[in-house]
Amino acid sequence: MRRWQGDGIYFGGDYNPEQWPEQTWSEDVELMRRAGVNLVSVGIFSWALLEPTPGRFEFGWLDRVLDLLHDGGIQVDLATATASPPPWLARAHPETLPRRADGAILWPGGRQAYCPSSPVFRERSLELVRAVAGRYAEHPAVVMWHVSNELGCHNVHCYCDVSAEAFRGWLRERYGDLGRLNDAWGTAFWSQRYGDWAEINPPRTAPTFANPTQQLDFLRFSSDEQRAQLRAEREVLRTLVRQPVTTNFMIGLGVKHMDYHSWAHDVDLVSNDHYLNAADPQGHLGLALAADHTRGVADGEPWLLMEHSTSAVNWQPRNVAKLPGQLRRNSLAHVARGADGVLFFQWRASRAGAEKFHSALVPHAGPDTKVFREVCRLGADLKALAEVRGSRVDADVAILFDWEAWWGVELDSHPSVDVTYADRLNALYGALWRAGVTADIVHPSTDLSGYRLVLAPTLYLVRDADVEALRRYVEGGGIAAVTYFSGIVDANDHIRLGGYPGAFRELLGVRTEEFFPLREGEQVRLDDGSTADVWTEWLHTEGAEVLASYTDGPLPGVPALTRHPVGDGAAWYVGTRLDEPATDRLVARLVDEAGVRPAAPAPTGVEVVRRRDGERTWLFVLNHTDAEVRLPATGVELLTGTPCAGELTVPAGEVAVVREDRADTSAVKEVP
Repeated sequence: MRRWQGDGIYFGGDYNPEQWPEQTWSEDVELMRRAGVNLVSVGIFSWALLEPTPGRFEFGWLDRVLDLLHDGGIQVDLATATASPPPWLARAHPETLPRRADGAILWPGGRQAYCPSSPVFRERSLELVRAVAGRYAEHPAVVMWHVSNELGCHNVHCYCDVSAEAFRGWLRERYGDLGRLNDAWGTAFWSQRYGDWAEINPPRTAPTFANPTQQLDFLRFSSDEQRAQLRAEREVLRTLVRQPVTTNFMIGLGVKHMDYHSWAHDVDLVSNDHYLNAADPQGHLGLALAADHTRGVADGEPWLLMEHSTSAVNWQPRNVAKLPGQLRRNSLAHVARGADGVLFFQWRASRAGAEKFHSALVPHAGPDTKVFREVCRLGADLKALAEVRGSRVDADVAILFDWEAWWGVELDSHPSVDVTYADRLNALYGALWRAGVTADIVHPSTDLSGYRLVLAPTLYLVRDADVEALRRYVEGGGIAAVTYFSGIVDANDHIRLGGYPGAFRELLGVRTEEFFPLREGEQVRLDDGSTADVWTEWLHTEGAEVLASYTDGPLPGVPALTRHPVGDGAAWYVGTRLDEPATDRLVARLVDEAGVRPAAPAPTGVEVVRRRDGERTWLFVLNHTDAEVRLPATGVELLTGTPCAGELTVPAGEVAVVREDRADTSAVKEVP
């Protein structure tokens, strides 16, 4: 892999000088230096300016921008500029425009108005990549290359005839012959059997539920088509440039259609965009989950936060501004969980366009603002944290995550619309967060041997090899917990017969003969005092011990929570949707049995994470409460440069980072 360049933590954001008069550029560089910015992404949406007419390139303005940035000591993440085609492409080649499932054309005027399977778009975009890379491969400002931008954000699924032909080609590659496809798709149902490849289309709007495996394969195909664009641009770059290549993923529970686990090895470093859900007062918890997931996609290596916001965004129903201190706290939370760079969208807030009300490092009101003062403070903080770069995050817990399981569990015609993929993931992760326990969010095929506890929420679709890996993990002494509606189908979305939870029956020592989903608003109680809703099932034990049973509802006396000793470990099954207090108690029991301890004891609402590089460790403490907190720590507080001898005080809403002076951080003491 081509390695990151430079020292310290990257800080900056998207820089779009083409939106501004040239006399503004010098002021931009001066303000960047004042804020401590050391990296900006340039040229992301500049295709129409770089190639104003087909085959005619104009690089003069970009030459001047890169030279100015270099003279100011600002490094550049240079984009391939393919993120959105210019209007002339659609005019000359209307067949490149994407279509929805109902046949409606998506026209230019926004962004990403192209069919991802279009050979014309591919050809013209790669011509642009060759031109940009050929000109700037040796420019001293360029330290990184940025492929496209948020691939698949708006055009991940295209149902046009070009995409239909590409889908058929993808299916031929996957299945080889129609007999295997018909078997995988279960086409004996509803007289769907195909006799010619030309009969197959994407799952366009149909009279009723489309074939579920056809839907699943189209989702796989669509992710692969976006990945193919990434790989095509990367291959051009690797023939021309020496710097590392990345693209910005969108890992978080709002974007579900790209399988980033399969993309991760196509880039030299994993980058991610993350934006808070402004409607969620616990948005910092979702931030932590996304950061831990990004780290999991990066195989535990440090990663780059390519975009987040200094304050409000422009695309949510109600765009809530960040309160004083939140910009800094959010940014350092990403660093705590493995980010070695903190970048924003964008440098200067736009005067025009769809994102003119999106916050930036330099707001419309200019540098004499709360936002820019916090930006400058953050720049100083990141400079003080330079030594943390390259370290990894301590985590004894793994949460299994698979985009294909997410796609599968949320297909139509299922037992309950209330069963969603994010629900139990959020619930279990939230319980760990409140307990102060850090988790890696990883693919089921990941080596689990280094974890004390593994959680598998709603792993509806699972492969045999991953089931076997979890069994070996438990037999070897691991503790695992699986939630309801897991192990139900194979990779073709075919039911695993013999009783639920299918693939996990033997490991869990249980067998369910029938699902009993609950009505909207209906609740049940368990004999341990817990309350649950959404889901129950008629479960029998086959070796597992019963930990809790229903006392009311459709299945009184039937087990709801079980534990099955397997080898030197144990596998727990959670057969219902426990409420938050019950989920917290469950996770506390699992953590205790697995011998997992928090990085340091801390009160609720205080986030504590440890990064480690060999014998050196750093303790990050983020106080999300409105009260001062104290917790045990010994070392040097890097953000202030002051020593702490045994106890650390963190004011309300503030952040502390301690370089610990002991190698053994496993023994933590309780706060008196």
